[in-house]
Amino acid sequence: MPIDAAKALAAEPRTGEISWTPKDVQLYHLGIGAGVPATDPDELRYTLESRLHVLPSFATVAGGGPPGVISGLSMPGVEVELARVLHGGQALTVSRPLPARGTATATSRIVAVHDKGKAAVLVLRTEVTDADGPLWTSDARIFVRGEGGRGGDRGPTTRLVEPTGAPDRTVERPIREDQALLYRLSGDYNPLHADPEFARRAGFDRPILHGLCTYGMTLKAVVDTLLGGDVTRVRSYTARFAGVVYPGETLRVRMWRQEGAVRVAVSAAERDDAPVLADTVVEHT
Repeated sequence: MPIDAAKALAAEPRTGEISWTPKDVQLYHLGIGAGVPATDPDELRYTLESRLHVLPSFATVAGGGPPGVISGLSMPGVEVELARVLHGGQALTVSRPLPARGTATATSRIVAVHDKGKAAVLVLRTEVTDADGPLWTSDARIFVRGEGGRGGDRGPTTRLVEPTGAPDRTVERPIREDQALLYRLSGDYNPLHADPEFARRAGFDRPILHGLCTYGMTLKAVVDTLLGGDVTRVRSYTARFAGVVYPGETLRVRMWRQEGAVRVAVSAAERDDAPVLADTVVEHT
């Protein structure tokens, strides 16, 4: 059954309670490569409960429920095979620093359906509030192959002008062979990231890393390198998933300072710098 855009957009928002603990935060941080070296004071703020700071990208897994991609496929008007789905991009805006322990209300709805010709793109927006007010808003862009070409709205372009000049900083972050297996314990059990047979059916030689794992690794690199390790300085973070990453590869993260923001480009070092994240911006104080 194709996507019914009108039904998806008209559906009532889905609301539920989510909660998380320091253990969930620590597991997420380990899943994106924190804790190396294990005794480094800069890493202990991600792994030790007595000094725990929460990287804002934790918002993408807080509550441990289905991630944006899988959650979006269960919305009214959306009935597609998981093997034809990819996470196309993610945007996150935080209203205030995330607590290490919390209970909040999450409200999700499809806010846009774009026809890109060979594919459709669903935008799933989730707004999260707790007793003290808004915490964060996230937009997951869900790319569904074979669901375009029906004459719908193409939507706005998300492409940005490439930064010019040499990057201010370039860092490399290795990805463990078991990185996807560890990251999925934060709630994203899509078999594309663990099951070789499913990955082949989806058109990949082997399981690929979660896009949101790369997303988190990249934000951590920016915070640690250009923001003095201060997670509270992040205001928003947007990225387009431009290519896949395989466990065992190395991320090359290039960063350009701008007024109140950092532009970022991420590539796979071993594959001739094949693009991984593009149109990536971290806005900060």
